[in-house]
Amino acid sequence: MEVIKVFDRPACRRFYKVAGRLLFIESVDLRLGNLIEPLFAGWQLEPVALPDRSPDIRIQFFCGDALPEIPANLNRFEIADGGQCYTDGADYYLALGKALVRVQTGSAAVWVDELAAPAVLAKAASFSVCAALRRYGLFELHAAGVINPDSERGVLIIGPSGSGKSTLALQLAKAGWPYLSDDELLLSLVDGEVEARGFRSFFAVKDGGDSKTCFEPGAVLGSERRLSALPGVLLFTSLSAEETTRFRRLTQAETMMRLLRACPWATYDTAVAPPNLELLSKLARQTSAFDLFAGSDLLRPGFASDLLLDLD
Repeated sequence: MEVIKVFDRPACRRFYKVAGRLLFIESVDLRLGNLIEPLFAGWQLEPVALPDRSPDIRIQFFCGDALPEIPANLNRFEIADGGQCYTDGADYYLALGKALVRVQTGSAAVWVDELAAPAVLAKAASFSVCAALRRYGLFELHAAGVINPDSERGVLIIGPSGSGKSTLALQLAKAGWPYLSDDELLLSLVDGEVEARGFRSFFAVKDGGDSKTCFEPGAVLGSERRLSALPGVLLFTSLSAEETTRFRRLTQAETMMRLLRACPWATYDTAVAPPNLELLSKLARQTSAFDLFAGSDLLRPGFASDLLLDLD
């Protein structure tokens, strides 16, 4: 067995697998390493004790040093969830306040000025992992994923923060629907079909105020977590002030436009835009899609499950 040589005296080093890809994560700062490990533990990555091959992706974390200079003459644009992105079409720099991420094929690096706020570090780490995975055909989607227990096809619940994704996914998990994730999925082409797999392992649901309660549905509710599913239905959610939930079926063209809004990196990340756009187009053809205007009736026990079981 080949033993992989890593950097001298790392404070934290870990290997993970996801969808057949091997990730190597390293930090030379112990304090930063202690913050990174819980982040990766909250994602659906398989820890690997001693890999037998070189990693596909290496991500290094640095803390305390001055942030490196971003090369001049790069194209600059703002991203929807905050931050500035700089690119020459191949390499990417993402500036997030006191954090900077650089992404290249097969590697990424994250710098933080001292210990950044947990939310900033989580965003930088998530960006570095997802941007690296995009270069291997795994494309992220901000969505919840559950599985119809009758058809065994995936139902992807897509929408921005606050649109009710986690709440709807939780109601379905309580009713016995297997789940993938409540917030973020990874999409890839497998044997000509789009496959979705969960990325975040825990649910984060508002507890009535601005804060969220985080928990594993499998541990708390006895719900079944699945590794992956083939999507059959897309639901683009928004909250309604009405009691009654309403649906509107979407055309393939409307579905594609909504997917592009939900997946901005499909156009931002020009290095991998063609396969990303091809995957989204395939997803629009593979599924039935609806606008879902969520009413208060979805909170009634069992109602969401009864409503969605026959949706196709």
